Amino acid sequence: MADLSNNGSAMATPWLTIIGIGEDGVAGLGDEAKRLIETAPVVFGGSRHIELAAPLISGERQVWQSPFEKSVEAILARRGDAVVVLASGDPFLFGVGATLARRIDKREMRTIPAPSAFSLAASRLGWALQEVATISLHGRPLDLIRPHLQPGTRVLALTSDEDGAKAIAGLLTENGFGQSQLTVLEALGGAQERVSRHVAAGFALEKIHSLNICAVEVVADADARVLPLASGLDDRLFEHDGQITKREVRALTVSTLAPRKGELLWDIGAGSGSIAIEWMLRDTAMRAIAIEASPERAARIGRNAARFGVPGLAIVEGQAPDALRGLLQPDAIFIGGGGSELGVMDAAIASLRPGGRLVANAVTVEMEAVILAHHARLGGSLIRIDIARALPVGSMTGWRPAMPVTQWCWIKAGLDQVQEDRS
Repeated sequence: MADLSNNGSAMATPWLTIIGIGEDGVAGLGDEAKRLIETAPVVFGGSRHIELAAPLISGERQVWQSPFEKSVEAILARRGDAVVVLASGDPFLFGVGATLARRIDKREMRTIPAPSAFSLAASRLGWALQEVATISLHGRPLDLIRPHLQPGTRVLALTSDEDGAKAIAGLLTENGFGQSQLTVLEALGGAQERVSRHVAAGFALEKIHSLNICAVEVVADADARVLPLASGLDDRLFEHDGQITKREVRALTVSTLAPRKGELLWDIGAGSGSIAIEWMLRDTAMRAIAIEASPERAARIGRNAARFGVPGLAIVEGQAPDALRGLLQPDAIFIGGGGSELGVMDAAIASLRPGGRLVANAVTVEMEAVILAHHARLGGSLIRIDIARALPVGSMTGWRPAMPVTQWCWIKAGLDQVQEDRS
């Protein structure tokens, strides 16, 4: 009997071959890859890939279409026929292989990878790749590099085009990393390969090959914007109007939210976005939606997200609970503002997935009353956060207490618990 697990495909013989090709073109391909290209009725790839493999291609040539989904559909339409797809380097490292694998059973394809741009760059530099931060900025926001800017860190950043290196140098300089060493590696493996070293603050390289990767050896000035790896980032790193969950309370709140890889957070009444931003900084797979009624604050959240290197933070401008309709179901919810408004807490509780966590902070008596009522009805845990700071009192020093925070944490019953309760 055919094994129909994994997308229900019964095909045992691969019909799709994905071949990685480098700037050295045909010369860098093995015999098997060459044979498959020569005998393929159709070859898909970017115009550069098609040109590199042109001496071998005898079948139909299909250059990637825009949007790319059109080409994916064209490949799927030939399911069962011999199809070759050409890709840059390793097709499963920020490449087309991963995209196609979302639609095609792995048993229907074979892959012959070439060295990735990261592997080639590391070999040229003599860097241990497992000790290097690697990031693709190809078609993605430059801000994604920011969390990696730690003193002494080595970063390999794949760029989109000839302007990428200059943009990285500018970002480094503007944020206090101007003395960082920036190595630009162009057209690796090809006849036009060039490797050059620069100081970010004095970067002036011109006529850069569009295919390049940048290596950064991070050097931080005394005032550099280094993002600590701990929860509870300094309030001064955020742009805010006073509507911000303060550092110490934020650290406890993120800890109580208990982020897990790939989860989605709703930050209701996000203010400056500090909770959502710190949630996303825990891992590149984290997701968050900041819900904020004030247009000015919503714009500020966007600026903060960019400056913290989490431009993927989704921002919904609107008043809860209406603004919550139609959003993806969250794994965790934080309510720091507007929770005392009619219907907000009940809408959040109804939206939370089974097993999800809800954390609500109260600094007003109105919000505290809401929290206490829900705790009495649903259970969960309550803590009181009292913080005092040492501040000048005349010529001496005294403790000045901050507004106390009441925090409620509740975990929604999982499906197994619901079924048990009903039995």
